[in-house]
Amino acid sequence: MTAYESDSEELIVELDGRVARLTLNRPEARNALSDGITHNLIRAIRWAAIDDEVGAVLLTGAGQAFCSGGDVKRMNQDAGRDRRPSESAQLDALKSRHQGIAGALRALAKPSVAALPGPAAGAGLAIALCCDFRIGAPNALISTGYANIGLSGDYGIAWLLTRTVGPAAARALLLTSDRIPADQAKQLGIFNEVVDEAHLQDEALTLARRLAAGPLVAYAAIKKNLDDALDVDHHTAINREAERLLACRQTQDYREAIQAFAQKRLPNFKGQ
Repeated sequence: MTAYESDSEELIVELDGRVARLTLNRPEARNALSDGITHNLIRAIRWAAIDDEVGAVLLTGAGQAFCSGGDVKRMNQDAGRDRRPSESAQLDALKSRHQGIAGALRALAKPSVAALPGPAAGAGLAIALCCDFRIGAPNALISTGYANIGLSGDYGIAWLLTRTVGPAAARALLLTSDRIPADQAKQLGIFNEVVDEAHLQDEALTLARRLAAGPLVAYAAIKKNLDDALDVDHHTAINREAERLLACRQTQDYREAIQAFAQKRLPNFKGQ
């Protein structure tokens, strides 16, 4: 399967080895979400999920921002329209868009990395939180932003923040919309690392390549185990881990890994 070809310059899709690099490309608008971005991002994530040539996803933003969230200027224009879709139609469109991006990215069986060259706000922060790793530049501040424009949140932001920083910090971040600098974001556990802007993309790509070359079946099972850790009791978690461990024992990657261990060499995983 060839790489997904975006039909908009607002989302750049590249296959770098086994890494699907997705770049939000509206630097003049701090990469605010647009129809061109969302339409193509939904399809690019869907492609990355099923293409065997993709081992990991790297999501980033062009210029000096990751993603400022929804396009508030566009929101203002839409609010002034005389004719708007029915509430039912609006709700269906929201659910489809949010599930297609945040839901699909969070459910991705393959590892994902977000590289944040600058601010992530609102939906941009939610999308970054859907990734397994977040690496930020020193000026990559974050903010929920919703309360500042009279909104409650979307893309599963409350669920994501609660599981990332805990209930108390999630409430503070959502209710105040405070701007949180990169070093504090790392202390909260939102960023895994903060690196110099000049090295950000290289560091993120190095991590994504390392993950893409790993045991993808085991990674998928690990991610399911981690999801279960938030939602099921210990007894159930033990049983589900045992089931997934047994399934991993049937893979070529497992056989290659134990062989490599015995031969004192690095394993050559195939993701099978």
